[in-house]
Amino acid sequence: MATAAFFTLGCKVNQTETAALQQLFVEAGYQPVPFDGFADVYVINTCTVTQLGDRKSRQMIRRARRANLAAVIVVTGCYAQVSPDDVLKIPEVDLVVGTHARDRLPELIEEAKKGRLNCVVPLAEKKSFEALPIAQTEGRKRAFLKIQEGCRQFCSYCIVPHARGSIYSRPPEETVMEVKRLAKQGFHELVLTGVHLGSYGADLPGEVALSDLLRQLASLSGIRRIRISSIEPTEITPDLIEVISDNPSICRHLHIPLQSGDDLVLRRMNRKYDAAEFFQLVCWLRSQLPGIALTTDVMVGFPGETEEQFKHTLGLVEKSAFSRVHVFKYSPREGTPAAAFPEQVTAAQKEERSRRLIALGSRLSAAFRRQFIGKTVDVLFEETVGEGKLVGLTEHYVRVTANAPEAILGEIAAVRVGGEQNDGLYGTTEL
Repeated sequence: MATAAFFTLGCKVNQTETAALQQLFVEAGYQPVPFDGFADVYVINTCTVTQLGDRKSRQMIRRARRANLAAVIVVTGCYAQVSPDDVLKIPEVDLVVGTHARDRLPELIEEAKKGRLNCVVPLAEKKSFEALPIAQTEGRKRAFLKIQEGCRQFCSYCIVPHARGSIYSRPPEETVMEVKRLAKQGFHELVLTGVHLGSYGADLPGEVALSDLLRQLASLSGIRRIRISSIEPTEITPDLIEVISDNPSICRHLHIPLQSGDDLVLRRMNRKYDAAEFFQLVCWLRSQLPGIALTTDVMVGFPGETEEQFKHTLGLVEKSAFSRVHVFKYSPREGTPAAAFPEQVTAAQKEERSRRLIALGSRLSAAFRRQFIGKTVDVLFEETVGEGKLVGLTEHYVRVTANAPEAILGEIAAVRVGGEQNDGLYGTTEL
């Protein structure tokens, strides 16, 4: 049996797509193997959000070739879509495929054995949602389902619209069918992913929105949790919050990218809200969904960001009381307006601001976790971390370690929280 190894760079959408590609290869007769070993085919799913992503992609391509000089090296994803000619110039590469039409990969590999191929389809020729198979992850009970792709935000720092193209949504009837299948396979948690998830349905006939799809999915039996991976602040509607409020199976956790807490920086980023509007949204969400976990992304060192503007970000992050803060240092990306902006912030300043924001985020995370000490929470156990110890996540996306029998691995169980442990909680199962 031919073997295939996979490596993913970048976001959760990329990770979801890699899992789907792996399933595609399994159905084509390949045996998945670890990337750091010998394989007949290596698939590198690339990221191009930063130049660092491009460089790391090239490193992984060369590592794959060193592992097997005779292997077929396939490069897919955002870097391949944006710069296919540059990727094909890398001597180790045999086949370049972009961010869609990847269902033909197994047959394209056979063609690539005869000669190197650039099979990237221009975004202008993309006509529909890329329906890849749903990954069958052995031993896991949390499924990631991509229901949307493409972005039309055009933030000044971001290359993604040029890598992913226009908005396309997985049709509701197809999504419902897939979720029913996942429920029959025993999955307990469903994570809905997309490049620009809040725009779901904008391309579909009729007035279809993410809230409509959630209503349908929440009415299905079998899936105990539904999680929204990330949503823009401008796309959180009263109807969406009503759906979450009315359906306990939808996790009380929203990931809402902030990026900056300063109005001028937000305008230069081409974000569609100001700091006051964002905080008003946070307050409204807490009033409608008491106890909700709010996580966010924040970028430091955007061109022209002053110390005073960064302090505005610190202030908004602190009063928003996020349960987790993902901090990113701005990196110029060729092809985006921000790369040509004056007053680029120095690497040292970015590093110093990043450390301060990470420290604040850690304090906020700890404060959020402490509210669960002494309480009982439901945990989906997904890993073993030693004899008699399992680790999993609550609906609020808090990591919990518990003394528990391995028999409940992959199940949701009640845990009495005893205290804090590293960046999570610990407790005992109530069986």
